[in-house]
Amino acid sequence: MHRCIALATLGAGHVAPNPMVGAVLVHENRIIGEGYHRQYGQAHAEVNCINAVAAADKQLIPASTMYVSLEPCAHFGKTPPCADRIIAEKIPTVVIGCRDPFSEVNGKGIGKLLAAGIEVVYPVLEAACLDLNKRFFTFHTQHRPYIIVKWAQTPNGIIGNNDHSRLLISNAVTNRLVHKWRSEEAAILVGTNTALFDDPSLTTRLWKGNNPVRLLVDMDLRLPASLRLFDGSVPTIVFNSLKQEERPHLLYYQVTKDLSLVHQICHALYQLQIQSVLVEGGTQLLQSFIDENRYDEARVITGTTIAAAGGIAAPVTSSMLLYDTLSLQSDSIRFYKPAL
Repeated sequence: MHRCIALATLGAGHVAPNPMVGAVLVHENRIIGEGYHRQYGQAHAEVNCINAVAAADKQLIPASTMYVSLEPCAHFGKTPPCADRIIAEKIPTVVIGCRDPFSEVNGKGIGKLLAAGIEVVYPVLEAACLDLNKRFFTFHTQHRPYIIVKWAQTPNGIIGNNDHSRLLISNAVTNRLVHKWRSEEAAILVGTNTALFDDPSLTTRLWKGNNPVRLLVDMDLRLPASLRLFDGSVPTIVFNSLKQEERPHLLYYQVTKDLSLVHQICHALYQLQIQSVLVEGGTQLLQSFIDENRYDEARVITGTTIAAAGGIAAPVTSSMLLYDTLSLQSDSIRFYKPAL
């Protein structure tokens, strides 16, 4: 099962809105096939695993055990049900990491296998398998995207200059890691001032991977069309209070000033089938997600090579629980979860 999880992670950034899944086929303590879900719309892990078995080992399949990190699907989607393929191959035993909460599956895959006389063992390494697909599970059980808040700050907790001039806090290695993080999420969100003064691209140019959908808060539609966010290179959604309008690669999504912006963004992203979002700033937007307890983890980068006597204060982390740390040259990264 550890191998299944390791294989599954190779699909990060490529399989959403599907979950990451890895599968291993074992005959008498020898792996004869393994696979993972590589690309959304293409074959699932179980099928890739079976197809990877060498011709000389094909006859061993009906006497082998399949290990898979997530319950095999039981419905027709982009591909046929994996449970049906397992049954057709006469695999006698299937060991499953965790159950799939998606309504089209949620026990139906296990039920199909049991009805076919297949021995099913589950859960195995359930906590690790649940953590692997925390984005997928959060989306389907809480009806909102998995939310990561992230920012960089100086040692004394400054996130930017008062005049909004550029404050380069993190080092080159950390910047590459941030772009890797972007490639792993479905969308990335910034506020009006961050868009206006930083003019970011919000792409993965420092890391090979898919660009996330760009999300922007511009309630009064005051941002100039000359910004990089409006260059049409990446699908972009603008949350605003004035209009609902769709153009090529650009969606104006209307919200109201009378209700929680965080709640409205979460609802909109659920409707748009966007399973995860990285919130990158600024402080006001980040703090609103924290104050409403609408986030699943926080990643705080503290750079030590620059000092700022004053400026824009970073969000407050007093309500968070620290669960991990990472040092990258001159930078320290702290990982938090909500306290409640």
